[in-house]
Amino acid sequence: MNSEKPSGRALLPIIIFLLLYLGNGIYFEYIHPIEGQMGFYIMSVVLAFCISLAVALVQNTSRSFEDKIHICARGIGDDNITIMLFIFLIAGAFGGIAKEAGGAASTAGLLLSILPGGLAIPGLFLIACLISMSMGTSVGTITVLVPIAAAVAKDGGFNLALCTGTVVGGAMFGDNLSFISDTTIAATNTQGVQMKDKFRANIKIALPAALITLAILVVYAMRGRAVSMGSYDYNIIQALPYFVVLVLAVIGINVFLVIGVGILLFLLAGAFTGSLTYVSALTSMGNGCSGMFETMIVTILVASIGALIRENGGFAAILGFIRGHFSGLRGGLVGISLLTCLMDVATANNTVAIVMAAPIARQITEEYGIDPKETASLLDTCSCIAQGIIPYGAQLLIAAGLAQISSVKIIPFLFYPFLLMVCVVLSIALHKEE
Repeated sequence: MNSEKPSGRALLPIIIFLLLYLGNGIYFEYIHPIEGQMGFYIMSVVLAFCISLAVALVQNTSRSFEDKIHICARGIGDDNITIMLFIFLIAGAFGGIAKEAGGAASTAGLLLSILPGGLAIPGLFLIACLISMSMGTSVGTITVLVPIAAAVAKDGGFNLALCTGTVVGGAMFGDNLSFISDTTIAATNTQGVQMKDKFRANIKIALPAALITLAILVVYAMRGRAVSMGSYDYNIIQALPYFVVLVLAVIGINVFLVIGVGILLFLLAGAFTGSLTYVSALTSMGNGCSGMFETMIVTILVASIGALIRENGGFAAILGFIRGHFSGLRGGLVGISLLTCLMDVATANNTVAIVMAAPIARQITEEYGIDPKETASLLDTCSCIAQGIIPYGAQLLIAAGLAQISSVKIIPFLFYPFLLMVCVVLSIALHKEE
């Protein structure tokens, strides 16, 4: 536990970050929008955290600058942070090679080709769930499927916002449960738990929400007319590695081995089908790794800021607030859930929200006697709930842009994220005190 006295002033770096990032985001998204740009991405999250780190470094003048750097180094050098950074790199390489080899397109084409026209809407939800779990990215899934959802809405006489929201919901389901998603990587490694254990805790909450969503969508589908889904090109060999990776991950194989096998299988599939060359394989994996650099830099910055805030008594202040308002194991679970949701609402990035909330969540876990795998599950689930419903998050903004509708219009049809929220509340309310 932290030996420092609780100090609300130690939280100033977080406040500065929120004012800079959230303030600029709101201004450029709603007050003074710039055509062709998403307001919450005009100010780099890295820059906002750099300024926040500078504030943390000038606080607590009783410590020398060298001492503060040493505190940052200890935070960055934590075993779980190091493992997380390595997994981000290899997951980036996997995502790059999978896309270049045609894995995402072939998987989507395969699933769409076997989808009955009368079940177009629930089918879209299931496909979004599977592709997002395979790819480990909700944004990538939305980019692939929303144009198809728009066509389904037009041909079947369905509400466009309904079809778009269906894809977003499925994408968030898969992102939450995928073994190669950066949210899963962040949630499990910051809490020191196995991915398979977090998955088992997670599925108990996510599956009921998904099944109820599916039932609602079946009712909607029955009210419309059958849709001609058309024909989609796919190659079963290019799609197969995704399913192998899913199976290996679910049975609990080490994540490094799972992703390594996935990369090898996509290399072989790409070479066999001619979708990859030696040059394109190297380039795609390199680009995939590069795509993770911002996430890795944010992780390093947040680890540094968190270490300084902890040392200065900021975490103790938050724990004091939670102790004063939430008691018992259920209270600890509520505290972790609210903390994660608030971080995501503020940052509009579920991975960043998890990395920011994780150190405090770990202390709550220890103090309230919570099972770490439940904490990891809540971190991932609650960040995905918030990210799936905020109209200024990347998921809804991209979906709205592709469907050419307002992101706010999609919110009433986000059945899965709202049902997932209900399931989280029920799981906490029914949780046995120990």
